[in-house]
Formats: sequence, C-alpha cells, structure tokens
Amino acid sequence: MALAGRLNILALGDDVAAGLGLLTDRTRLLVLACVGILTAAAVSVAGLVSFVGLVCPHIARYTIGHDNRLVIPFSALYGAILVVLADLGARLIIQPAEVPMGIITAATSAPSFLLYLVRFR
Repeated sequence: MALAGRLNILALGDDVAAGLGLLTDRTRLLVLACVGILTAAAVSVAGLVSFVGLVCPHIARYTIGHDNRLVIPFSALYGAILVVLADLGARLIIQPAEVPMGIITAATSAPSFLLYLVRFR
C-alpha cells in the first residue's frame, strides 16, 4: 500500500517517471523485494493456493480500473471471497468427507485466468 502511488507513476513509463523525479531502478527493486517477502510469507502460512494470487488482481483491475491504490485492497477482498467460496464448495461436494480447498481453487481459477489472458491480453 505504501508503494501504490509510486507504482502508478511507474506505470506511466520510465521516461515520464524519471521526469517526475522517481528513481525507477530503486522503486522496481523495492517493489520486487516487498513482493518476494510477502509471497514467501503467504505461501509459508497458507500453503500453495497460488491461483488466488494470480486471479484476484486481474479481477480487481477489470472491475475497478488501474489505480493501484484501489487494486491492492480490492484484490485482498476478492481473494478472501474466493477462498471462502472455495472452502464452502470443498465442504459441500462430498458431504461426509472434505475435498482439499486447493483443488477447488485451482479448478475454478485456472480456467477463468486462462480465459482472461486469452480474451483481454
């Protein structure tokens, strides 16, 4: 969240960002370090529910636009909703037993992510 404004400036291009006084190389390195640390922490705590992290930012960008100050919190909100719905589905598919939530998340997120990449990129 602290780097969202810098990411918006960086999205304008390197020349414009440098003209506005942003140190582009340092900003990229700082963002990369933050993303790596946060991803490692999330995977070590929650396990490999990787499609949540891939799909939710794209859904957030599609629904609210490209402003990173809004994309980041809405990605978290959409991720929470996706995980809760996947957990609910995992509990209801086979009543006495429980399907692993990662299977449900991957089975629903992978096709939608591929559809998004084919359709909008």
